[in-house]
Amino acid sequence: MSTRISTPQMFNSNISGYQKGYADAVKTQQQISSGVRIQTPADDPVGAARLLQLEQQSAQLKQFSNNMTAATNLLTQEDVLLETAKNVLQRARELTVRSGGGSLSDEDRKSNASELDQITNQLLDIMNSKDASGNYVFAGANSSIPPFIRNPDGSVSHQGDQTSLDLQVSASGALAANDTGWSIFENVTNASRTQSSLTNDPATGGQRVYLSQGLVGNTPQYNKNFRDGQPYTVELLSSTQFRILDGAGNDVTSEASTLAGTFDPTNLDPTKISLRGATFELDVVLQEGDDKENLDSLLTGYSFTFGAAVPEISVTRNSSNTSAAQLTSGAVVNQTAYTTQFPSAGAQIRFTSATDYEVYAQPFRAGSAPIASGSLSGTYPETISFAGTQLQISAGAAAGDYFVVQGQSPEAQSVFETISNLSAVLKTPVTGDPAARLALRDAVASALSNLDNGRDQVLATQSSIGARLNVIETLTTENESLQINNASNQSSIRDTDMVEAISRLLLQQSKLEAAQSSFVRISQLSLFNKM
Repeated sequence: MSTRISTPQMFNSNISGYQKGYADAVKTQQQISSGVRIQTPADDPVGAARLLQLEQQSAQLKQFSNNMTAATNLLTQEDVLLETAKNVLQRARELTVRSGGGSLSDEDRKSNASELDQITNQLLDIMNSKDASGNYVFAGANSSIPPFIRNPDGSVSHQGDQTSLDLQVSASGALAANDTGWSIFENVTNASRTQSSLTNDPATGGQRVYLSQGLVGNTPQYNKNFRDGQPYTVELLSSTQFRILDGAGNDVTSEASTLAGTFDPTNLDPTKISLRGATFELDVVLQEGDDKENLDSLLTGYSFTFGAAVPEISVTRNSSNTSAAQLTSGAVVNQTAYTTQFPSAGAQIRFTSATDYEVYAQPFRAGSAPIASGSLSGTYPETISFAGTQLQISAGAAAGDYFVVQGQSPEAQSVFETISNLSAVLKTPVTGDPAARLALRDAVASALSNLDNGRDQVLATQSSIGARLNVIETLTTENESLQINNASNQSSIRDTDMVEAISRLLLQQSKLEAAQSSFVRISQLSLFNKM
């Protein structure tokens, strides 16, 4: 049996083979001209998949590089701003030291207070600085709102976010590209987180013995021992002897006085009482005409209590409120509830009617959910309570009125508050007023300690910035190496091997020429040639 090959079949077979060979040659020419070996995934499925992975890695590395550049710019600008803030704080400290000098008059201190007020404005401008994109540098993750605002009463409040802006700088780690104003200027350790009060004044004709508010000089010891023993009591047993009792009635005088509780009432320098990390000063201020030979009758029986300061509640009334209602007498009545429930940035009490109100966490935004609500009976003054705090409202409010309520923890004090408190004391005349002069001395000592703590906070932040910039420098070098290695791997998979491709093209062209030549001869064969 013979197989018959038709003329169309012969032509179609040769055309199909020729087209395939031509297509192969064209593809090889494209690989040579473009320099790319893998034109489609079908050319090398395994290589194409690997190439896709490498391209994704390359895009990721480029994003990391962009993030590191952005972080470097932000951190560098922040460091410059903090350096300026540090210099401003140093000037505030110099004014504080000068203000404590005994040679200054009341007018001199007022002049210093005015300069401190200008320093507050300078610091406010620094902390509300923007970057090149118009974002607030120290506003945290929410960089669209200023971190600090000036209240109607002249005080400064923090309203920024407390979370830093983190940028991914490597496959396994992110880096804080900024620092919050809260961490730098608000959350500053307060040296004046103790308090004292007079409990018994046996003399007549004015107070003669004073106990300072106290300063914390050893925080670990204070936290470990001082708190557990409070409240403490200082009792003057005579004009030269005192004793200190802890909250359980134990005599702890030996811990606080190297002189076994003895003091000289005629000494102009105060008697220092250092107990469990906190230092207090006991002053005797005799009045004109006091019999120095018989001071026991004037001093014996004085007593003071002292311990850790309790949180304070401040209220700011919205200047656009239409009613005359005022919130006063803010106090913490439940320490546990206050610690666990009161918003760290403060709260807003917003009235929806004359008697109905809702409480929101600061900062308030449209759509925020209330954390508490209540209704008033309409009999004033009336009490408003939430999150362990209690306030009094003086009269009926109007719908739309609101008040900002902020908790002032004694553990921390903002730099703005430190300067503001000192300025207020410096504006108070002290001439001829022993109590005011002692208050000035205590305020200066407190301001110096807190300004030093604030400056240390700035320095610690600058050190952190330097460490992060060093990390970025190291990661940048590593990132560049990875990008070079990635590009090399992509090239080895994607790029055309020119020697092999040219040799293959020559072979394909030879095959095409041979196919074409043989086809011409075969196409001329016919049975008629044999007849």
